[in-house]
Parts: sequence; C-alpha cells; structure tokens
Amino acid sequence: MDKYQYHIFSPYRVCPLGAHVDHQHGLVTGFAIDKGVDLWFNVRDDSLVKLSSRTFEGDVEFHVNTPSQVKERHWGDYARGAKYALRKRFELSHGIEGVIQGSLPVGGLSSSAAVLIAYVMAFAKANDITLQPFEVVKIASEAEREYIGLNNGLLDQACIALGKKDGLLFLDCDSNDWRIIKRNPEMPEFEIGIFFSGLTRSLVNSDYNLRVYECKTAAWNMLAYTDQPLKTFDKTFLRDIPKATFDKTRIAMPQRFARRAEHFYSEYRRVRQGVTAWETGNMKLFGKLSFDSCESSIHNYECGSPELIAIYEIMRQLPGVYGGRFSGAGFKGACIALVDPVYKEEIQKSLTEKYLEQFPEYEKTFQVFWVKPDDGARFLSVQ
Repeated sequence: MDKYQYHIFSPYRVCPLGAHVDHQHGLVTGFAIDKGVDLWFNVRDDSLVKLSSRTFEGDVEFHVNTPSQVKERHWGDYARGAKYALRKRFELSHGIEGVIQGSLPVGGLSSSAAVLIAYVMAFAKANDITLQPFEVVKIASEAEREYIGLNNGLLDQACIALGKKDGLLFLDCDSNDWRIIKRNPEMPEFEIGIFFSGLTRSLVNSDYNLRVYECKTAAWNMLAYTDQPLKTFDKTFLRDIPKATFDKTRIAMPQRFARRAEHFYSEYRRVRQGVTAWETGNMKLFGKLSFDSCESSIHNYECGSPELIAIYEIMRQLPGVYGGRFSGAGFKGACIALVDPVYKEEIQKSLTEKYLEQFPEYEKTFQVFWVKPDDGARFLSVQ
C-alpha cells in the first residue's frame, strides 16, 4: 500500500463487563484489540471522496462539502455518517481517496464503530482539524446514532479510540469520566478468544433498539409509580433513578421491563466489583463476573441466539477459561472469553467439536481467533 500517504489502524473492541448499559448512562469496561480496520488514503485537492473496500463489494463516491444524502444501506454509509457528524462542527473542503479493509468477520466486535472512527480521523487529517481522542469518540458516536440509526452509547467508540494495551478502560457513560486501569503485575497471563458463531447480523434490524426503549420504559414506570415528573424519552435514563426506587416499584411494572432494569442495576454492581478485581489482579473473580454478566444478558436482558448461548454454555465448562460473555449486543455475532494461554489449543479443539455437534450447519462459517489488548486508533507509518 505504498502508493498511499496515510495509514490508520482502528481496532475492534471487546467489553468483558458492562453489557447493554452504556445507552442508560451506566458503567462499562473494555479493551481495544490487535485486530481491526485498516484505512489507507491520500488527501485530494478537491472535495471528492473515493473509497474502495477489500471486505465489501462496490466503490463509494461523494463530496465532503455537501450535505449527506439519505442512507443507501451500503458500506459507504459509514463514510457519509462520519462526514455528517464532522460537518456539524467544521467546514470540510478536502476529500480523500483510499481503501479500507477489516481483519475479522463482521459481527460482535463493533466493526461499525471502528470504521466510523477511521473515517472521522481521516477526514479530520485531510482538513487540518485537530481532534482530541474523546472528541473523536463523541463525533463517531453521533454519526452512528443520528445517521446510521443505532441508539448506542459511547462504549464502542471509547474502547476503540482510548484503549491501551497494558490496561483496562473504565468509562462512566453519565459523566464521561474515564481512566485506564493499569494491569496489576500479579495478574496471570491471559489472551482473548473470539468465537464467531457463523451467523451474521445487523444491529439496526435486530432487537437492539427495542431493548433501549424497554429500558427507558422501565425508567418511566418507576417515575410514574413514585409520582415523579416524567422527562421526554430521550432524556430518560435508568442511571438517574436510584436502585431503592426500583426495589419499591419492580413488582408493579410488567415483568419484561423489570427484567431490563434488573440487568442494569446488577451490571452496575458487577462493573464496580470487576474494577476492584482488575486492580488487585484477581483474574478469577474478574472472569466469574463476566460469566455472571452473560447470565444476566440471557435471562434479564433476553438477548442471545441459540448459537451464542450454546458457545457460552460450552466455554463455561472448559478448563483454562477465566470468564466470558456475548460480544456486542448478543444478537448473533460472537462470544469472547478471557483465557489462560496454556489451554488455548485445548479450548479451541474442544469448543469447536462440541459446538459443531449441535450446529453442524455452521461447519464452514464457525471461526475462532485469538487476540490481545492493544492501543487505540492511530496513524501508522506507511509500509
């Protein structure tokens, strides 16, 4: 790719604790990993953006200085979304010409957020705009919510932009305070296994947005039952309602909404405990909390396809697996596991055999990858 002036690597992310709570302003944790999206590009003298993909078919062309048109439901929407969010803040006059490539299958690792961050950084570079990492997070998140149409919080973008290979990101999605918790020297070695079920998915067309609305409805129920003023839906978050209010009102609300709230409050507690476990080097407890998070995702948040649940139940039983859960929203996609590297081959062999016994139809699409935490999105030297 030596014909290109710039190269951005934007990593995928995994979230061991803090599932389905960022959109309710909860607490989350995450790693950037050493697989992700590569974008090679040159800055153009005019406003044209010309992109090709090594992962998806077709080329993309548009002008960076005009309003974004209606979504085309095509991989180029992510570049248009990045333009859309940047143009709200800055004047853009220079386009780019480049090629983008992903290094893992799509589904469960926030490839969409990784792609958006790469485009935001590229358009900023082309137009001499200096952005701090958290500004990149907010702009990419806005592009995903307002242009792509996925009502997510900041978790994915924060892991991808802020991650560090020697630490765990801890983010409060209410205050946006974040810190990297350095790895305790006492902590045992671990790698991250990623188990792709063989299913692919689209979050915008899954129940992802529906679950967000159910969480907000649970919050509305609590406010109504306790005679508190209601806010508009977009300003209503479970984080603003004390758990004591939930304890008083849970019996009165429909059980569907009570389960969603139960997941939020229990996950808040697990993240707090998990941060302490990480700080003290207690990988066994950290892993157990990640398993508990997945249990709550299945029973309280009610996500997880039969395939993902099968992978989770198999990996729970395997020696050398500290913990793990669904990756991403749990609608198709992948599972992740924190693993003792000594057991890697055994885990891969055993999990593959047991999973394909149950789901032989995924023999050609089920995949296992091993990754490690890495630094966040960055410019690399062009080879």
